[in-house]
Amino acid sequence: MAHVQRELIGKIRDLTHRTKPTVTAQPTVRQQPTAARAQSVGATAQNSTAARGSMTGSKTVSVVAIGVSTGGPEALTKVMHGIPKTFSVPILITQHMPPVFTALLAERLSAQSGHVVHEAVEGEEFVPGVILIAPGDFHLTVRREKTKVCVRLNQGSPENSCRPAVDPMFRSVAECYGHHALGVILTGMGTDGAEGAKAIHSQGGLIFVQDEETSVVWGMPGNVVKLDLADRILPLAQIPTELTRAVEASRQPALV
Repeated sequence: MAHVQRELIGKIRDLTHRTKPTVTAQPTVRQQPTAARAQSVGATAQNSTAARGSMTGSKTVSVVAIGVSTGGPEALTKVMHGIPKTFSVPILITQHMPPVFTALLAERLSAQSGHVVHEAVEGEEFVPGVILIAPGDFHLTVRREKTKVCVRLNQGSPENSCRPAVDPMFRSVAECYGHHALGVILTGMGTDGAEGAKAIHSQGGLIFVQDEETSVVWGMPGNVVKLDLADRILPLAQIPTELTRAVEASRQPALV
């Protein structure tokens, strides 16, 4: 509880000390939607998807990295359940969650989805068929070592008041996999993942985000949309299908 308290207080301070309003305030607006705002959000999603639709079909995806916070366990359960057992690339997950709880989450996802899901271990090889979750209180990154990609965990300073944080994971994936990376931002409070999404985007990788309607809190995904970094804005139920389609479009990863 003390860990959760520190994390929550940090996020609140981070949000309230900003000089400019961010998308993280939008869950409040959702309670009293206006027709004009609904039309604007819908247009943003449609324009982004239409403009980049042809782009995603030509990518070779070699890794999927997922960042999530508030509402994450249920969202991850649905995504993992919808991904086929033949999914041909490895998956990294950073869920804002304290120690012990991340191990329990991994066990739950493994039991409910049938995939092999476990907490990441320092130095382990990152290979297809593996789904790794950042351990509580550790940032999860990957590093290329000769012909292998290996997990690196660290207890560097919290980012966006979080450890584990999505940004370090996304940055390492962008550096290691370049334009073969696919980042996913699911429901969550705050702005974690936005800077990392920029890194993936700058390397030519793909970014999928959960839409506002199906998000518990549309802070993290909404902020990525606001920055015009999303290649797909998707309802939660469609994310497994789109991930599979993006990966299976090229069966043999170019990297690993």
